[in-house]
Amino acid sequence: MVRAAVIPAPNQPVQVREYPRPKLEEGAALLRTLFSEVCGTDLYLQQGLLSETPYPLIPGHASVGLVEEVRGQVCDTEGRPLLGGEMVTFLDVHGTCGRCWYCLVAKASTRCPHRKVYGITYGADEGLLGGWSQYVYLKPGVRIVRLPESLAPETLIGAGCGLPTALHAVERSDILLGQTVLVQGTGPLGLSAIALTRLRGAYNIIAIGAPERRLQAARRMGADVCLDVEKTSIEERRAAVMDATGGRGVDVAIEASGNPAAIQEGLDLARDNGRYTVVGQYTDHGPVQVNPHTQINKKHLDIRGVWGIDYSHLHRSVLLLERYNDQFHWEELITHTFGLEQANDALAAVRSGQAIKAVITPWGAQAEEV
Repeated sequence: MVRAAVIPAPNQPVQVREYPRPKLEEGAALLRTLFSEVCGTDLYLQQGLLSETPYPLIPGHASVGLVEEVRGQVCDTEGRPLLGGEMVTFLDVHGTCGRCWYCLVAKASTRCPHRKVYGITYGADEGLLGGWSQYVYLKPGVRIVRLPESLAPETLIGAGCGLPTALHAVERSDILLGQTVLVQGTGPLGLSAIALTRLRGAYNIIAIGAPERRLQAARRMGADVCLDVEKTSIEERRAAVMDATGGRGVDVAIEASGNPAAIQEGLDLARDNGRYTVVGQYTDHGPVQVNPHTQINKKHLDIRGVWGIDYSHLHRSVLLLERYNDQFHWEELITHTFGLEQANDALAAVRSGQAIKAVITPWGAQAEEV
């Protein structure tokens, strides 16, 4: 039997349940899970805030582990057969069709209506399709990435889903060498956005977030100025940003906070003819008031949304971790680890902001704080 942490229904505590070890179909593989992240999205799943979520649900959409078993020929994305024992991660998005209008014409595969997501839109009744489980069933067609020997699994999961999502957002932002960039939010997504913005060649990076532990991480990841959203007023933050930009505002702002109130502030802090990229609003927390004349039209402001990732973002994230982790140390973002039995404590640590990155170790028993 396989043990897994399950959200039985919206607003219900996580339970540990047992499931039969699955028999593999042709082209499938079984992953022995070493680490699975606890994402802010998992909080919203537990609260029932994502409309497409089936319950009961095994959460965990970013995971890393060892190939335990394969049936038939299963290859990584380099075409190399997996035989068992390899350290891998996988793209949580599965079933993107490559045939619909969004895939073929719009070139927006993240909006493919056929796509499903491990730990989010696959329910527990469909199988072991979430990372908060001792094993994850990798269905035929899942995009598997073999980790380089020099890349530790802790580094991969420390970056988690935040790094490939940040990569998508930073690319959509078209950051130029020497520009000033504002990152709203210092959770795992915002912290990776800061690191990638530094690699992109930004001259000055301003971060808005909290609490202090996360701001310290923001400085380590490359932020030049950190503003504590809990200890400063919106007027004080505006004054600090204008002082740093000659009164113009930032060239590029990236919203990675998940708080709708950040949108109003970000629109005001971007300069005329600047860019504003919104990536943190994965869940519908309601509308905010925007003045389309003063905040968008008159400013000639370019606003870009970012929804999810495709395989290219995950693939290149692994390469970036291999090349640049000595500079940024993504594994140090992990502040808490929890066994399956402590999954509710893991959600509480993320909800409070106490954790920068919390991870589930399905084969471990004790919670630990770094």
